[in-house]
Amino acid sequence: MNQDIRNIAPKSVWNHFADLNAVPRPSKKEERIIQFMVNFGKSLNLETFVDKVGNVIIKKPATSGMENRKITVMQGHIDMVHQKNSDTVFDFDQEGIKMYVDGDWVKADGTTLGADNGLGVAAIMAVLSSTDFPHPEIEALFTIDEETGMTGAMGLEGGVLKGEILLNLDTEEDDEIGIGCAGGVDVTATKNYTEENLPKNTTAFSIAVRGLNGGHSGMDIIKGLGNANKIMNRLLFEGYKNYGLRIAELNGGSLRNAIPRESFATVVINNENKETFLSETTVLINKIKAEFLTLEQKLSIEIQEVQSPEKVMEVSAQEDFIKSIYAALNGVYRMSPDVNGLVETSNNIAKITIKNGTIKIGCLTRSSSESGKWDLANSLKSCFELANFTVTFSGTYPGWLPNMNSSILKIVEGNYIKLFNEQPHVAACHAGLECGILGQNYPEMEMISFGPTIRGAHSPDERAGIKSTQKFWKLLKEVLKKIPEKA
Repeated sequence: MNQDIRNIAPKSVWNHFADLNAVPRPSKKEERIIQFMVNFGKSLNLETFVDKVGNVIIKKPATSGMENRKITVMQGHIDMVHQKNSDTVFDFDQEGIKMYVDGDWVKADGTTLGADNGLGVAAIMAVLSSTDFPHPEIEALFTIDEETGMTGAMGLEGGVLKGEILLNLDTEEDDEIGIGCAGGVDVTATKNYTEENLPKNTTAFSIAVRGLNGGHSGMDIIKGLGNANKIMNRLLFEGYKNYGLRIAELNGGSLRNAIPRESFATVVINNENKETFLSETTVLINKIKAEFLTLEQKLSIEIQEVQSPEKVMEVSAQEDFIKSIYAALNGVYRMSPDVNGLVETSNNIAKITIKNGTIKIGCLTRSSSESGKWDLANSLKSCFELANFTVTFSGTYPGWLPNMNSSILKIVEGNYIKLFNEQPHVAACHAGLECGILGQNYPEMEMISFGPTIRGAHSPDERAGIKSTQKFWKLLKEVLKKIPEKA
């Protein structure tokens, strides 16, 4: 299946991508991919080293005639989001991604593909291993842990790199040139509760919300896709308000930066209310499906009778939880007043767990405005604290302010128009690129972001465009030829 990928043009990019995807590379567990990248650099007899936090840097001299061009940093992250469909049997810690070609797309079999940011990394590897086109001196920077905290970018010390220009290859539309991005902060609410014995004369049910699209909690938040945690909470709210539903356990969502596709709960209902609860909840389910019919055609909500649990959550804590999730904002908070169509500030209620006397709610709040980021984070904090949760902020990172006058923007934009006879979309994005963080220790470095088209990132529907990758590769090679001379 993966062999077909190796025959796609440009072969150098797709072969390196296939090699990458043979190595398990979840965030926080990058030891194997770090060693893979080190071995790759050394196999080319290039200067290769690992910094204090685990980033891999590989340096390649300029080709003949390009020695006087500005040193160029090419940057991508080597970790990937691990998501799979609930019915897919796959071990991300042991198996390589199973890929296949579907028309003009490369897809994975029931899992994330890892094109985010594997294709960008593969393109950098193709430049490093190339012998057939000119380029300036290259500093290839492969950062770790971009998807779960950006600790690689945060840990990169000033002075390690000498480059004056940085090409970030982590944009997911081939007609887009990224000049700015959102910052973010993790908002985590926790609360302990007393477990009570199962009430008498009750029946237990499992509620399963699944089949949602999910996707990138930054780039896709504007689409109004279903959030499994919010949908589940609607069911719990109505069941508690009308029929005395009690929660035993809940597990919704998985990753902070992925819109949750699934949520599972175990609840109990008094036997007197059981039939009415089932019939009325079926009515509510049909209404929810109708609301999301255009966007979420595969949405499935199932209720099944199951074996009774031993404990349920105390009523007061349950009420605090349900009402706080109902009140907490999920989705777009504010659109940018300066850039048409750009989300400025948003929140993703990413993961909820209720089990063994503890509630944990994880959100990722994003904004291109630092003050807007903290405004929404404090709004969420207030909401959860009113419900007696303990709230913490962590993993905060800055946005990347656009520079419309940078020389590298003019080079990328000009060559895009020359090659493709169309105007690219120059914009900031509502995602957490590493440029803003890297700019803290390298404030004089000019930065730009571009890449091939990737759809459904952070979900098992992730797919990468084949023709788009060819377009991206053509642009990248042309940009490297046109890097300006050193001052």
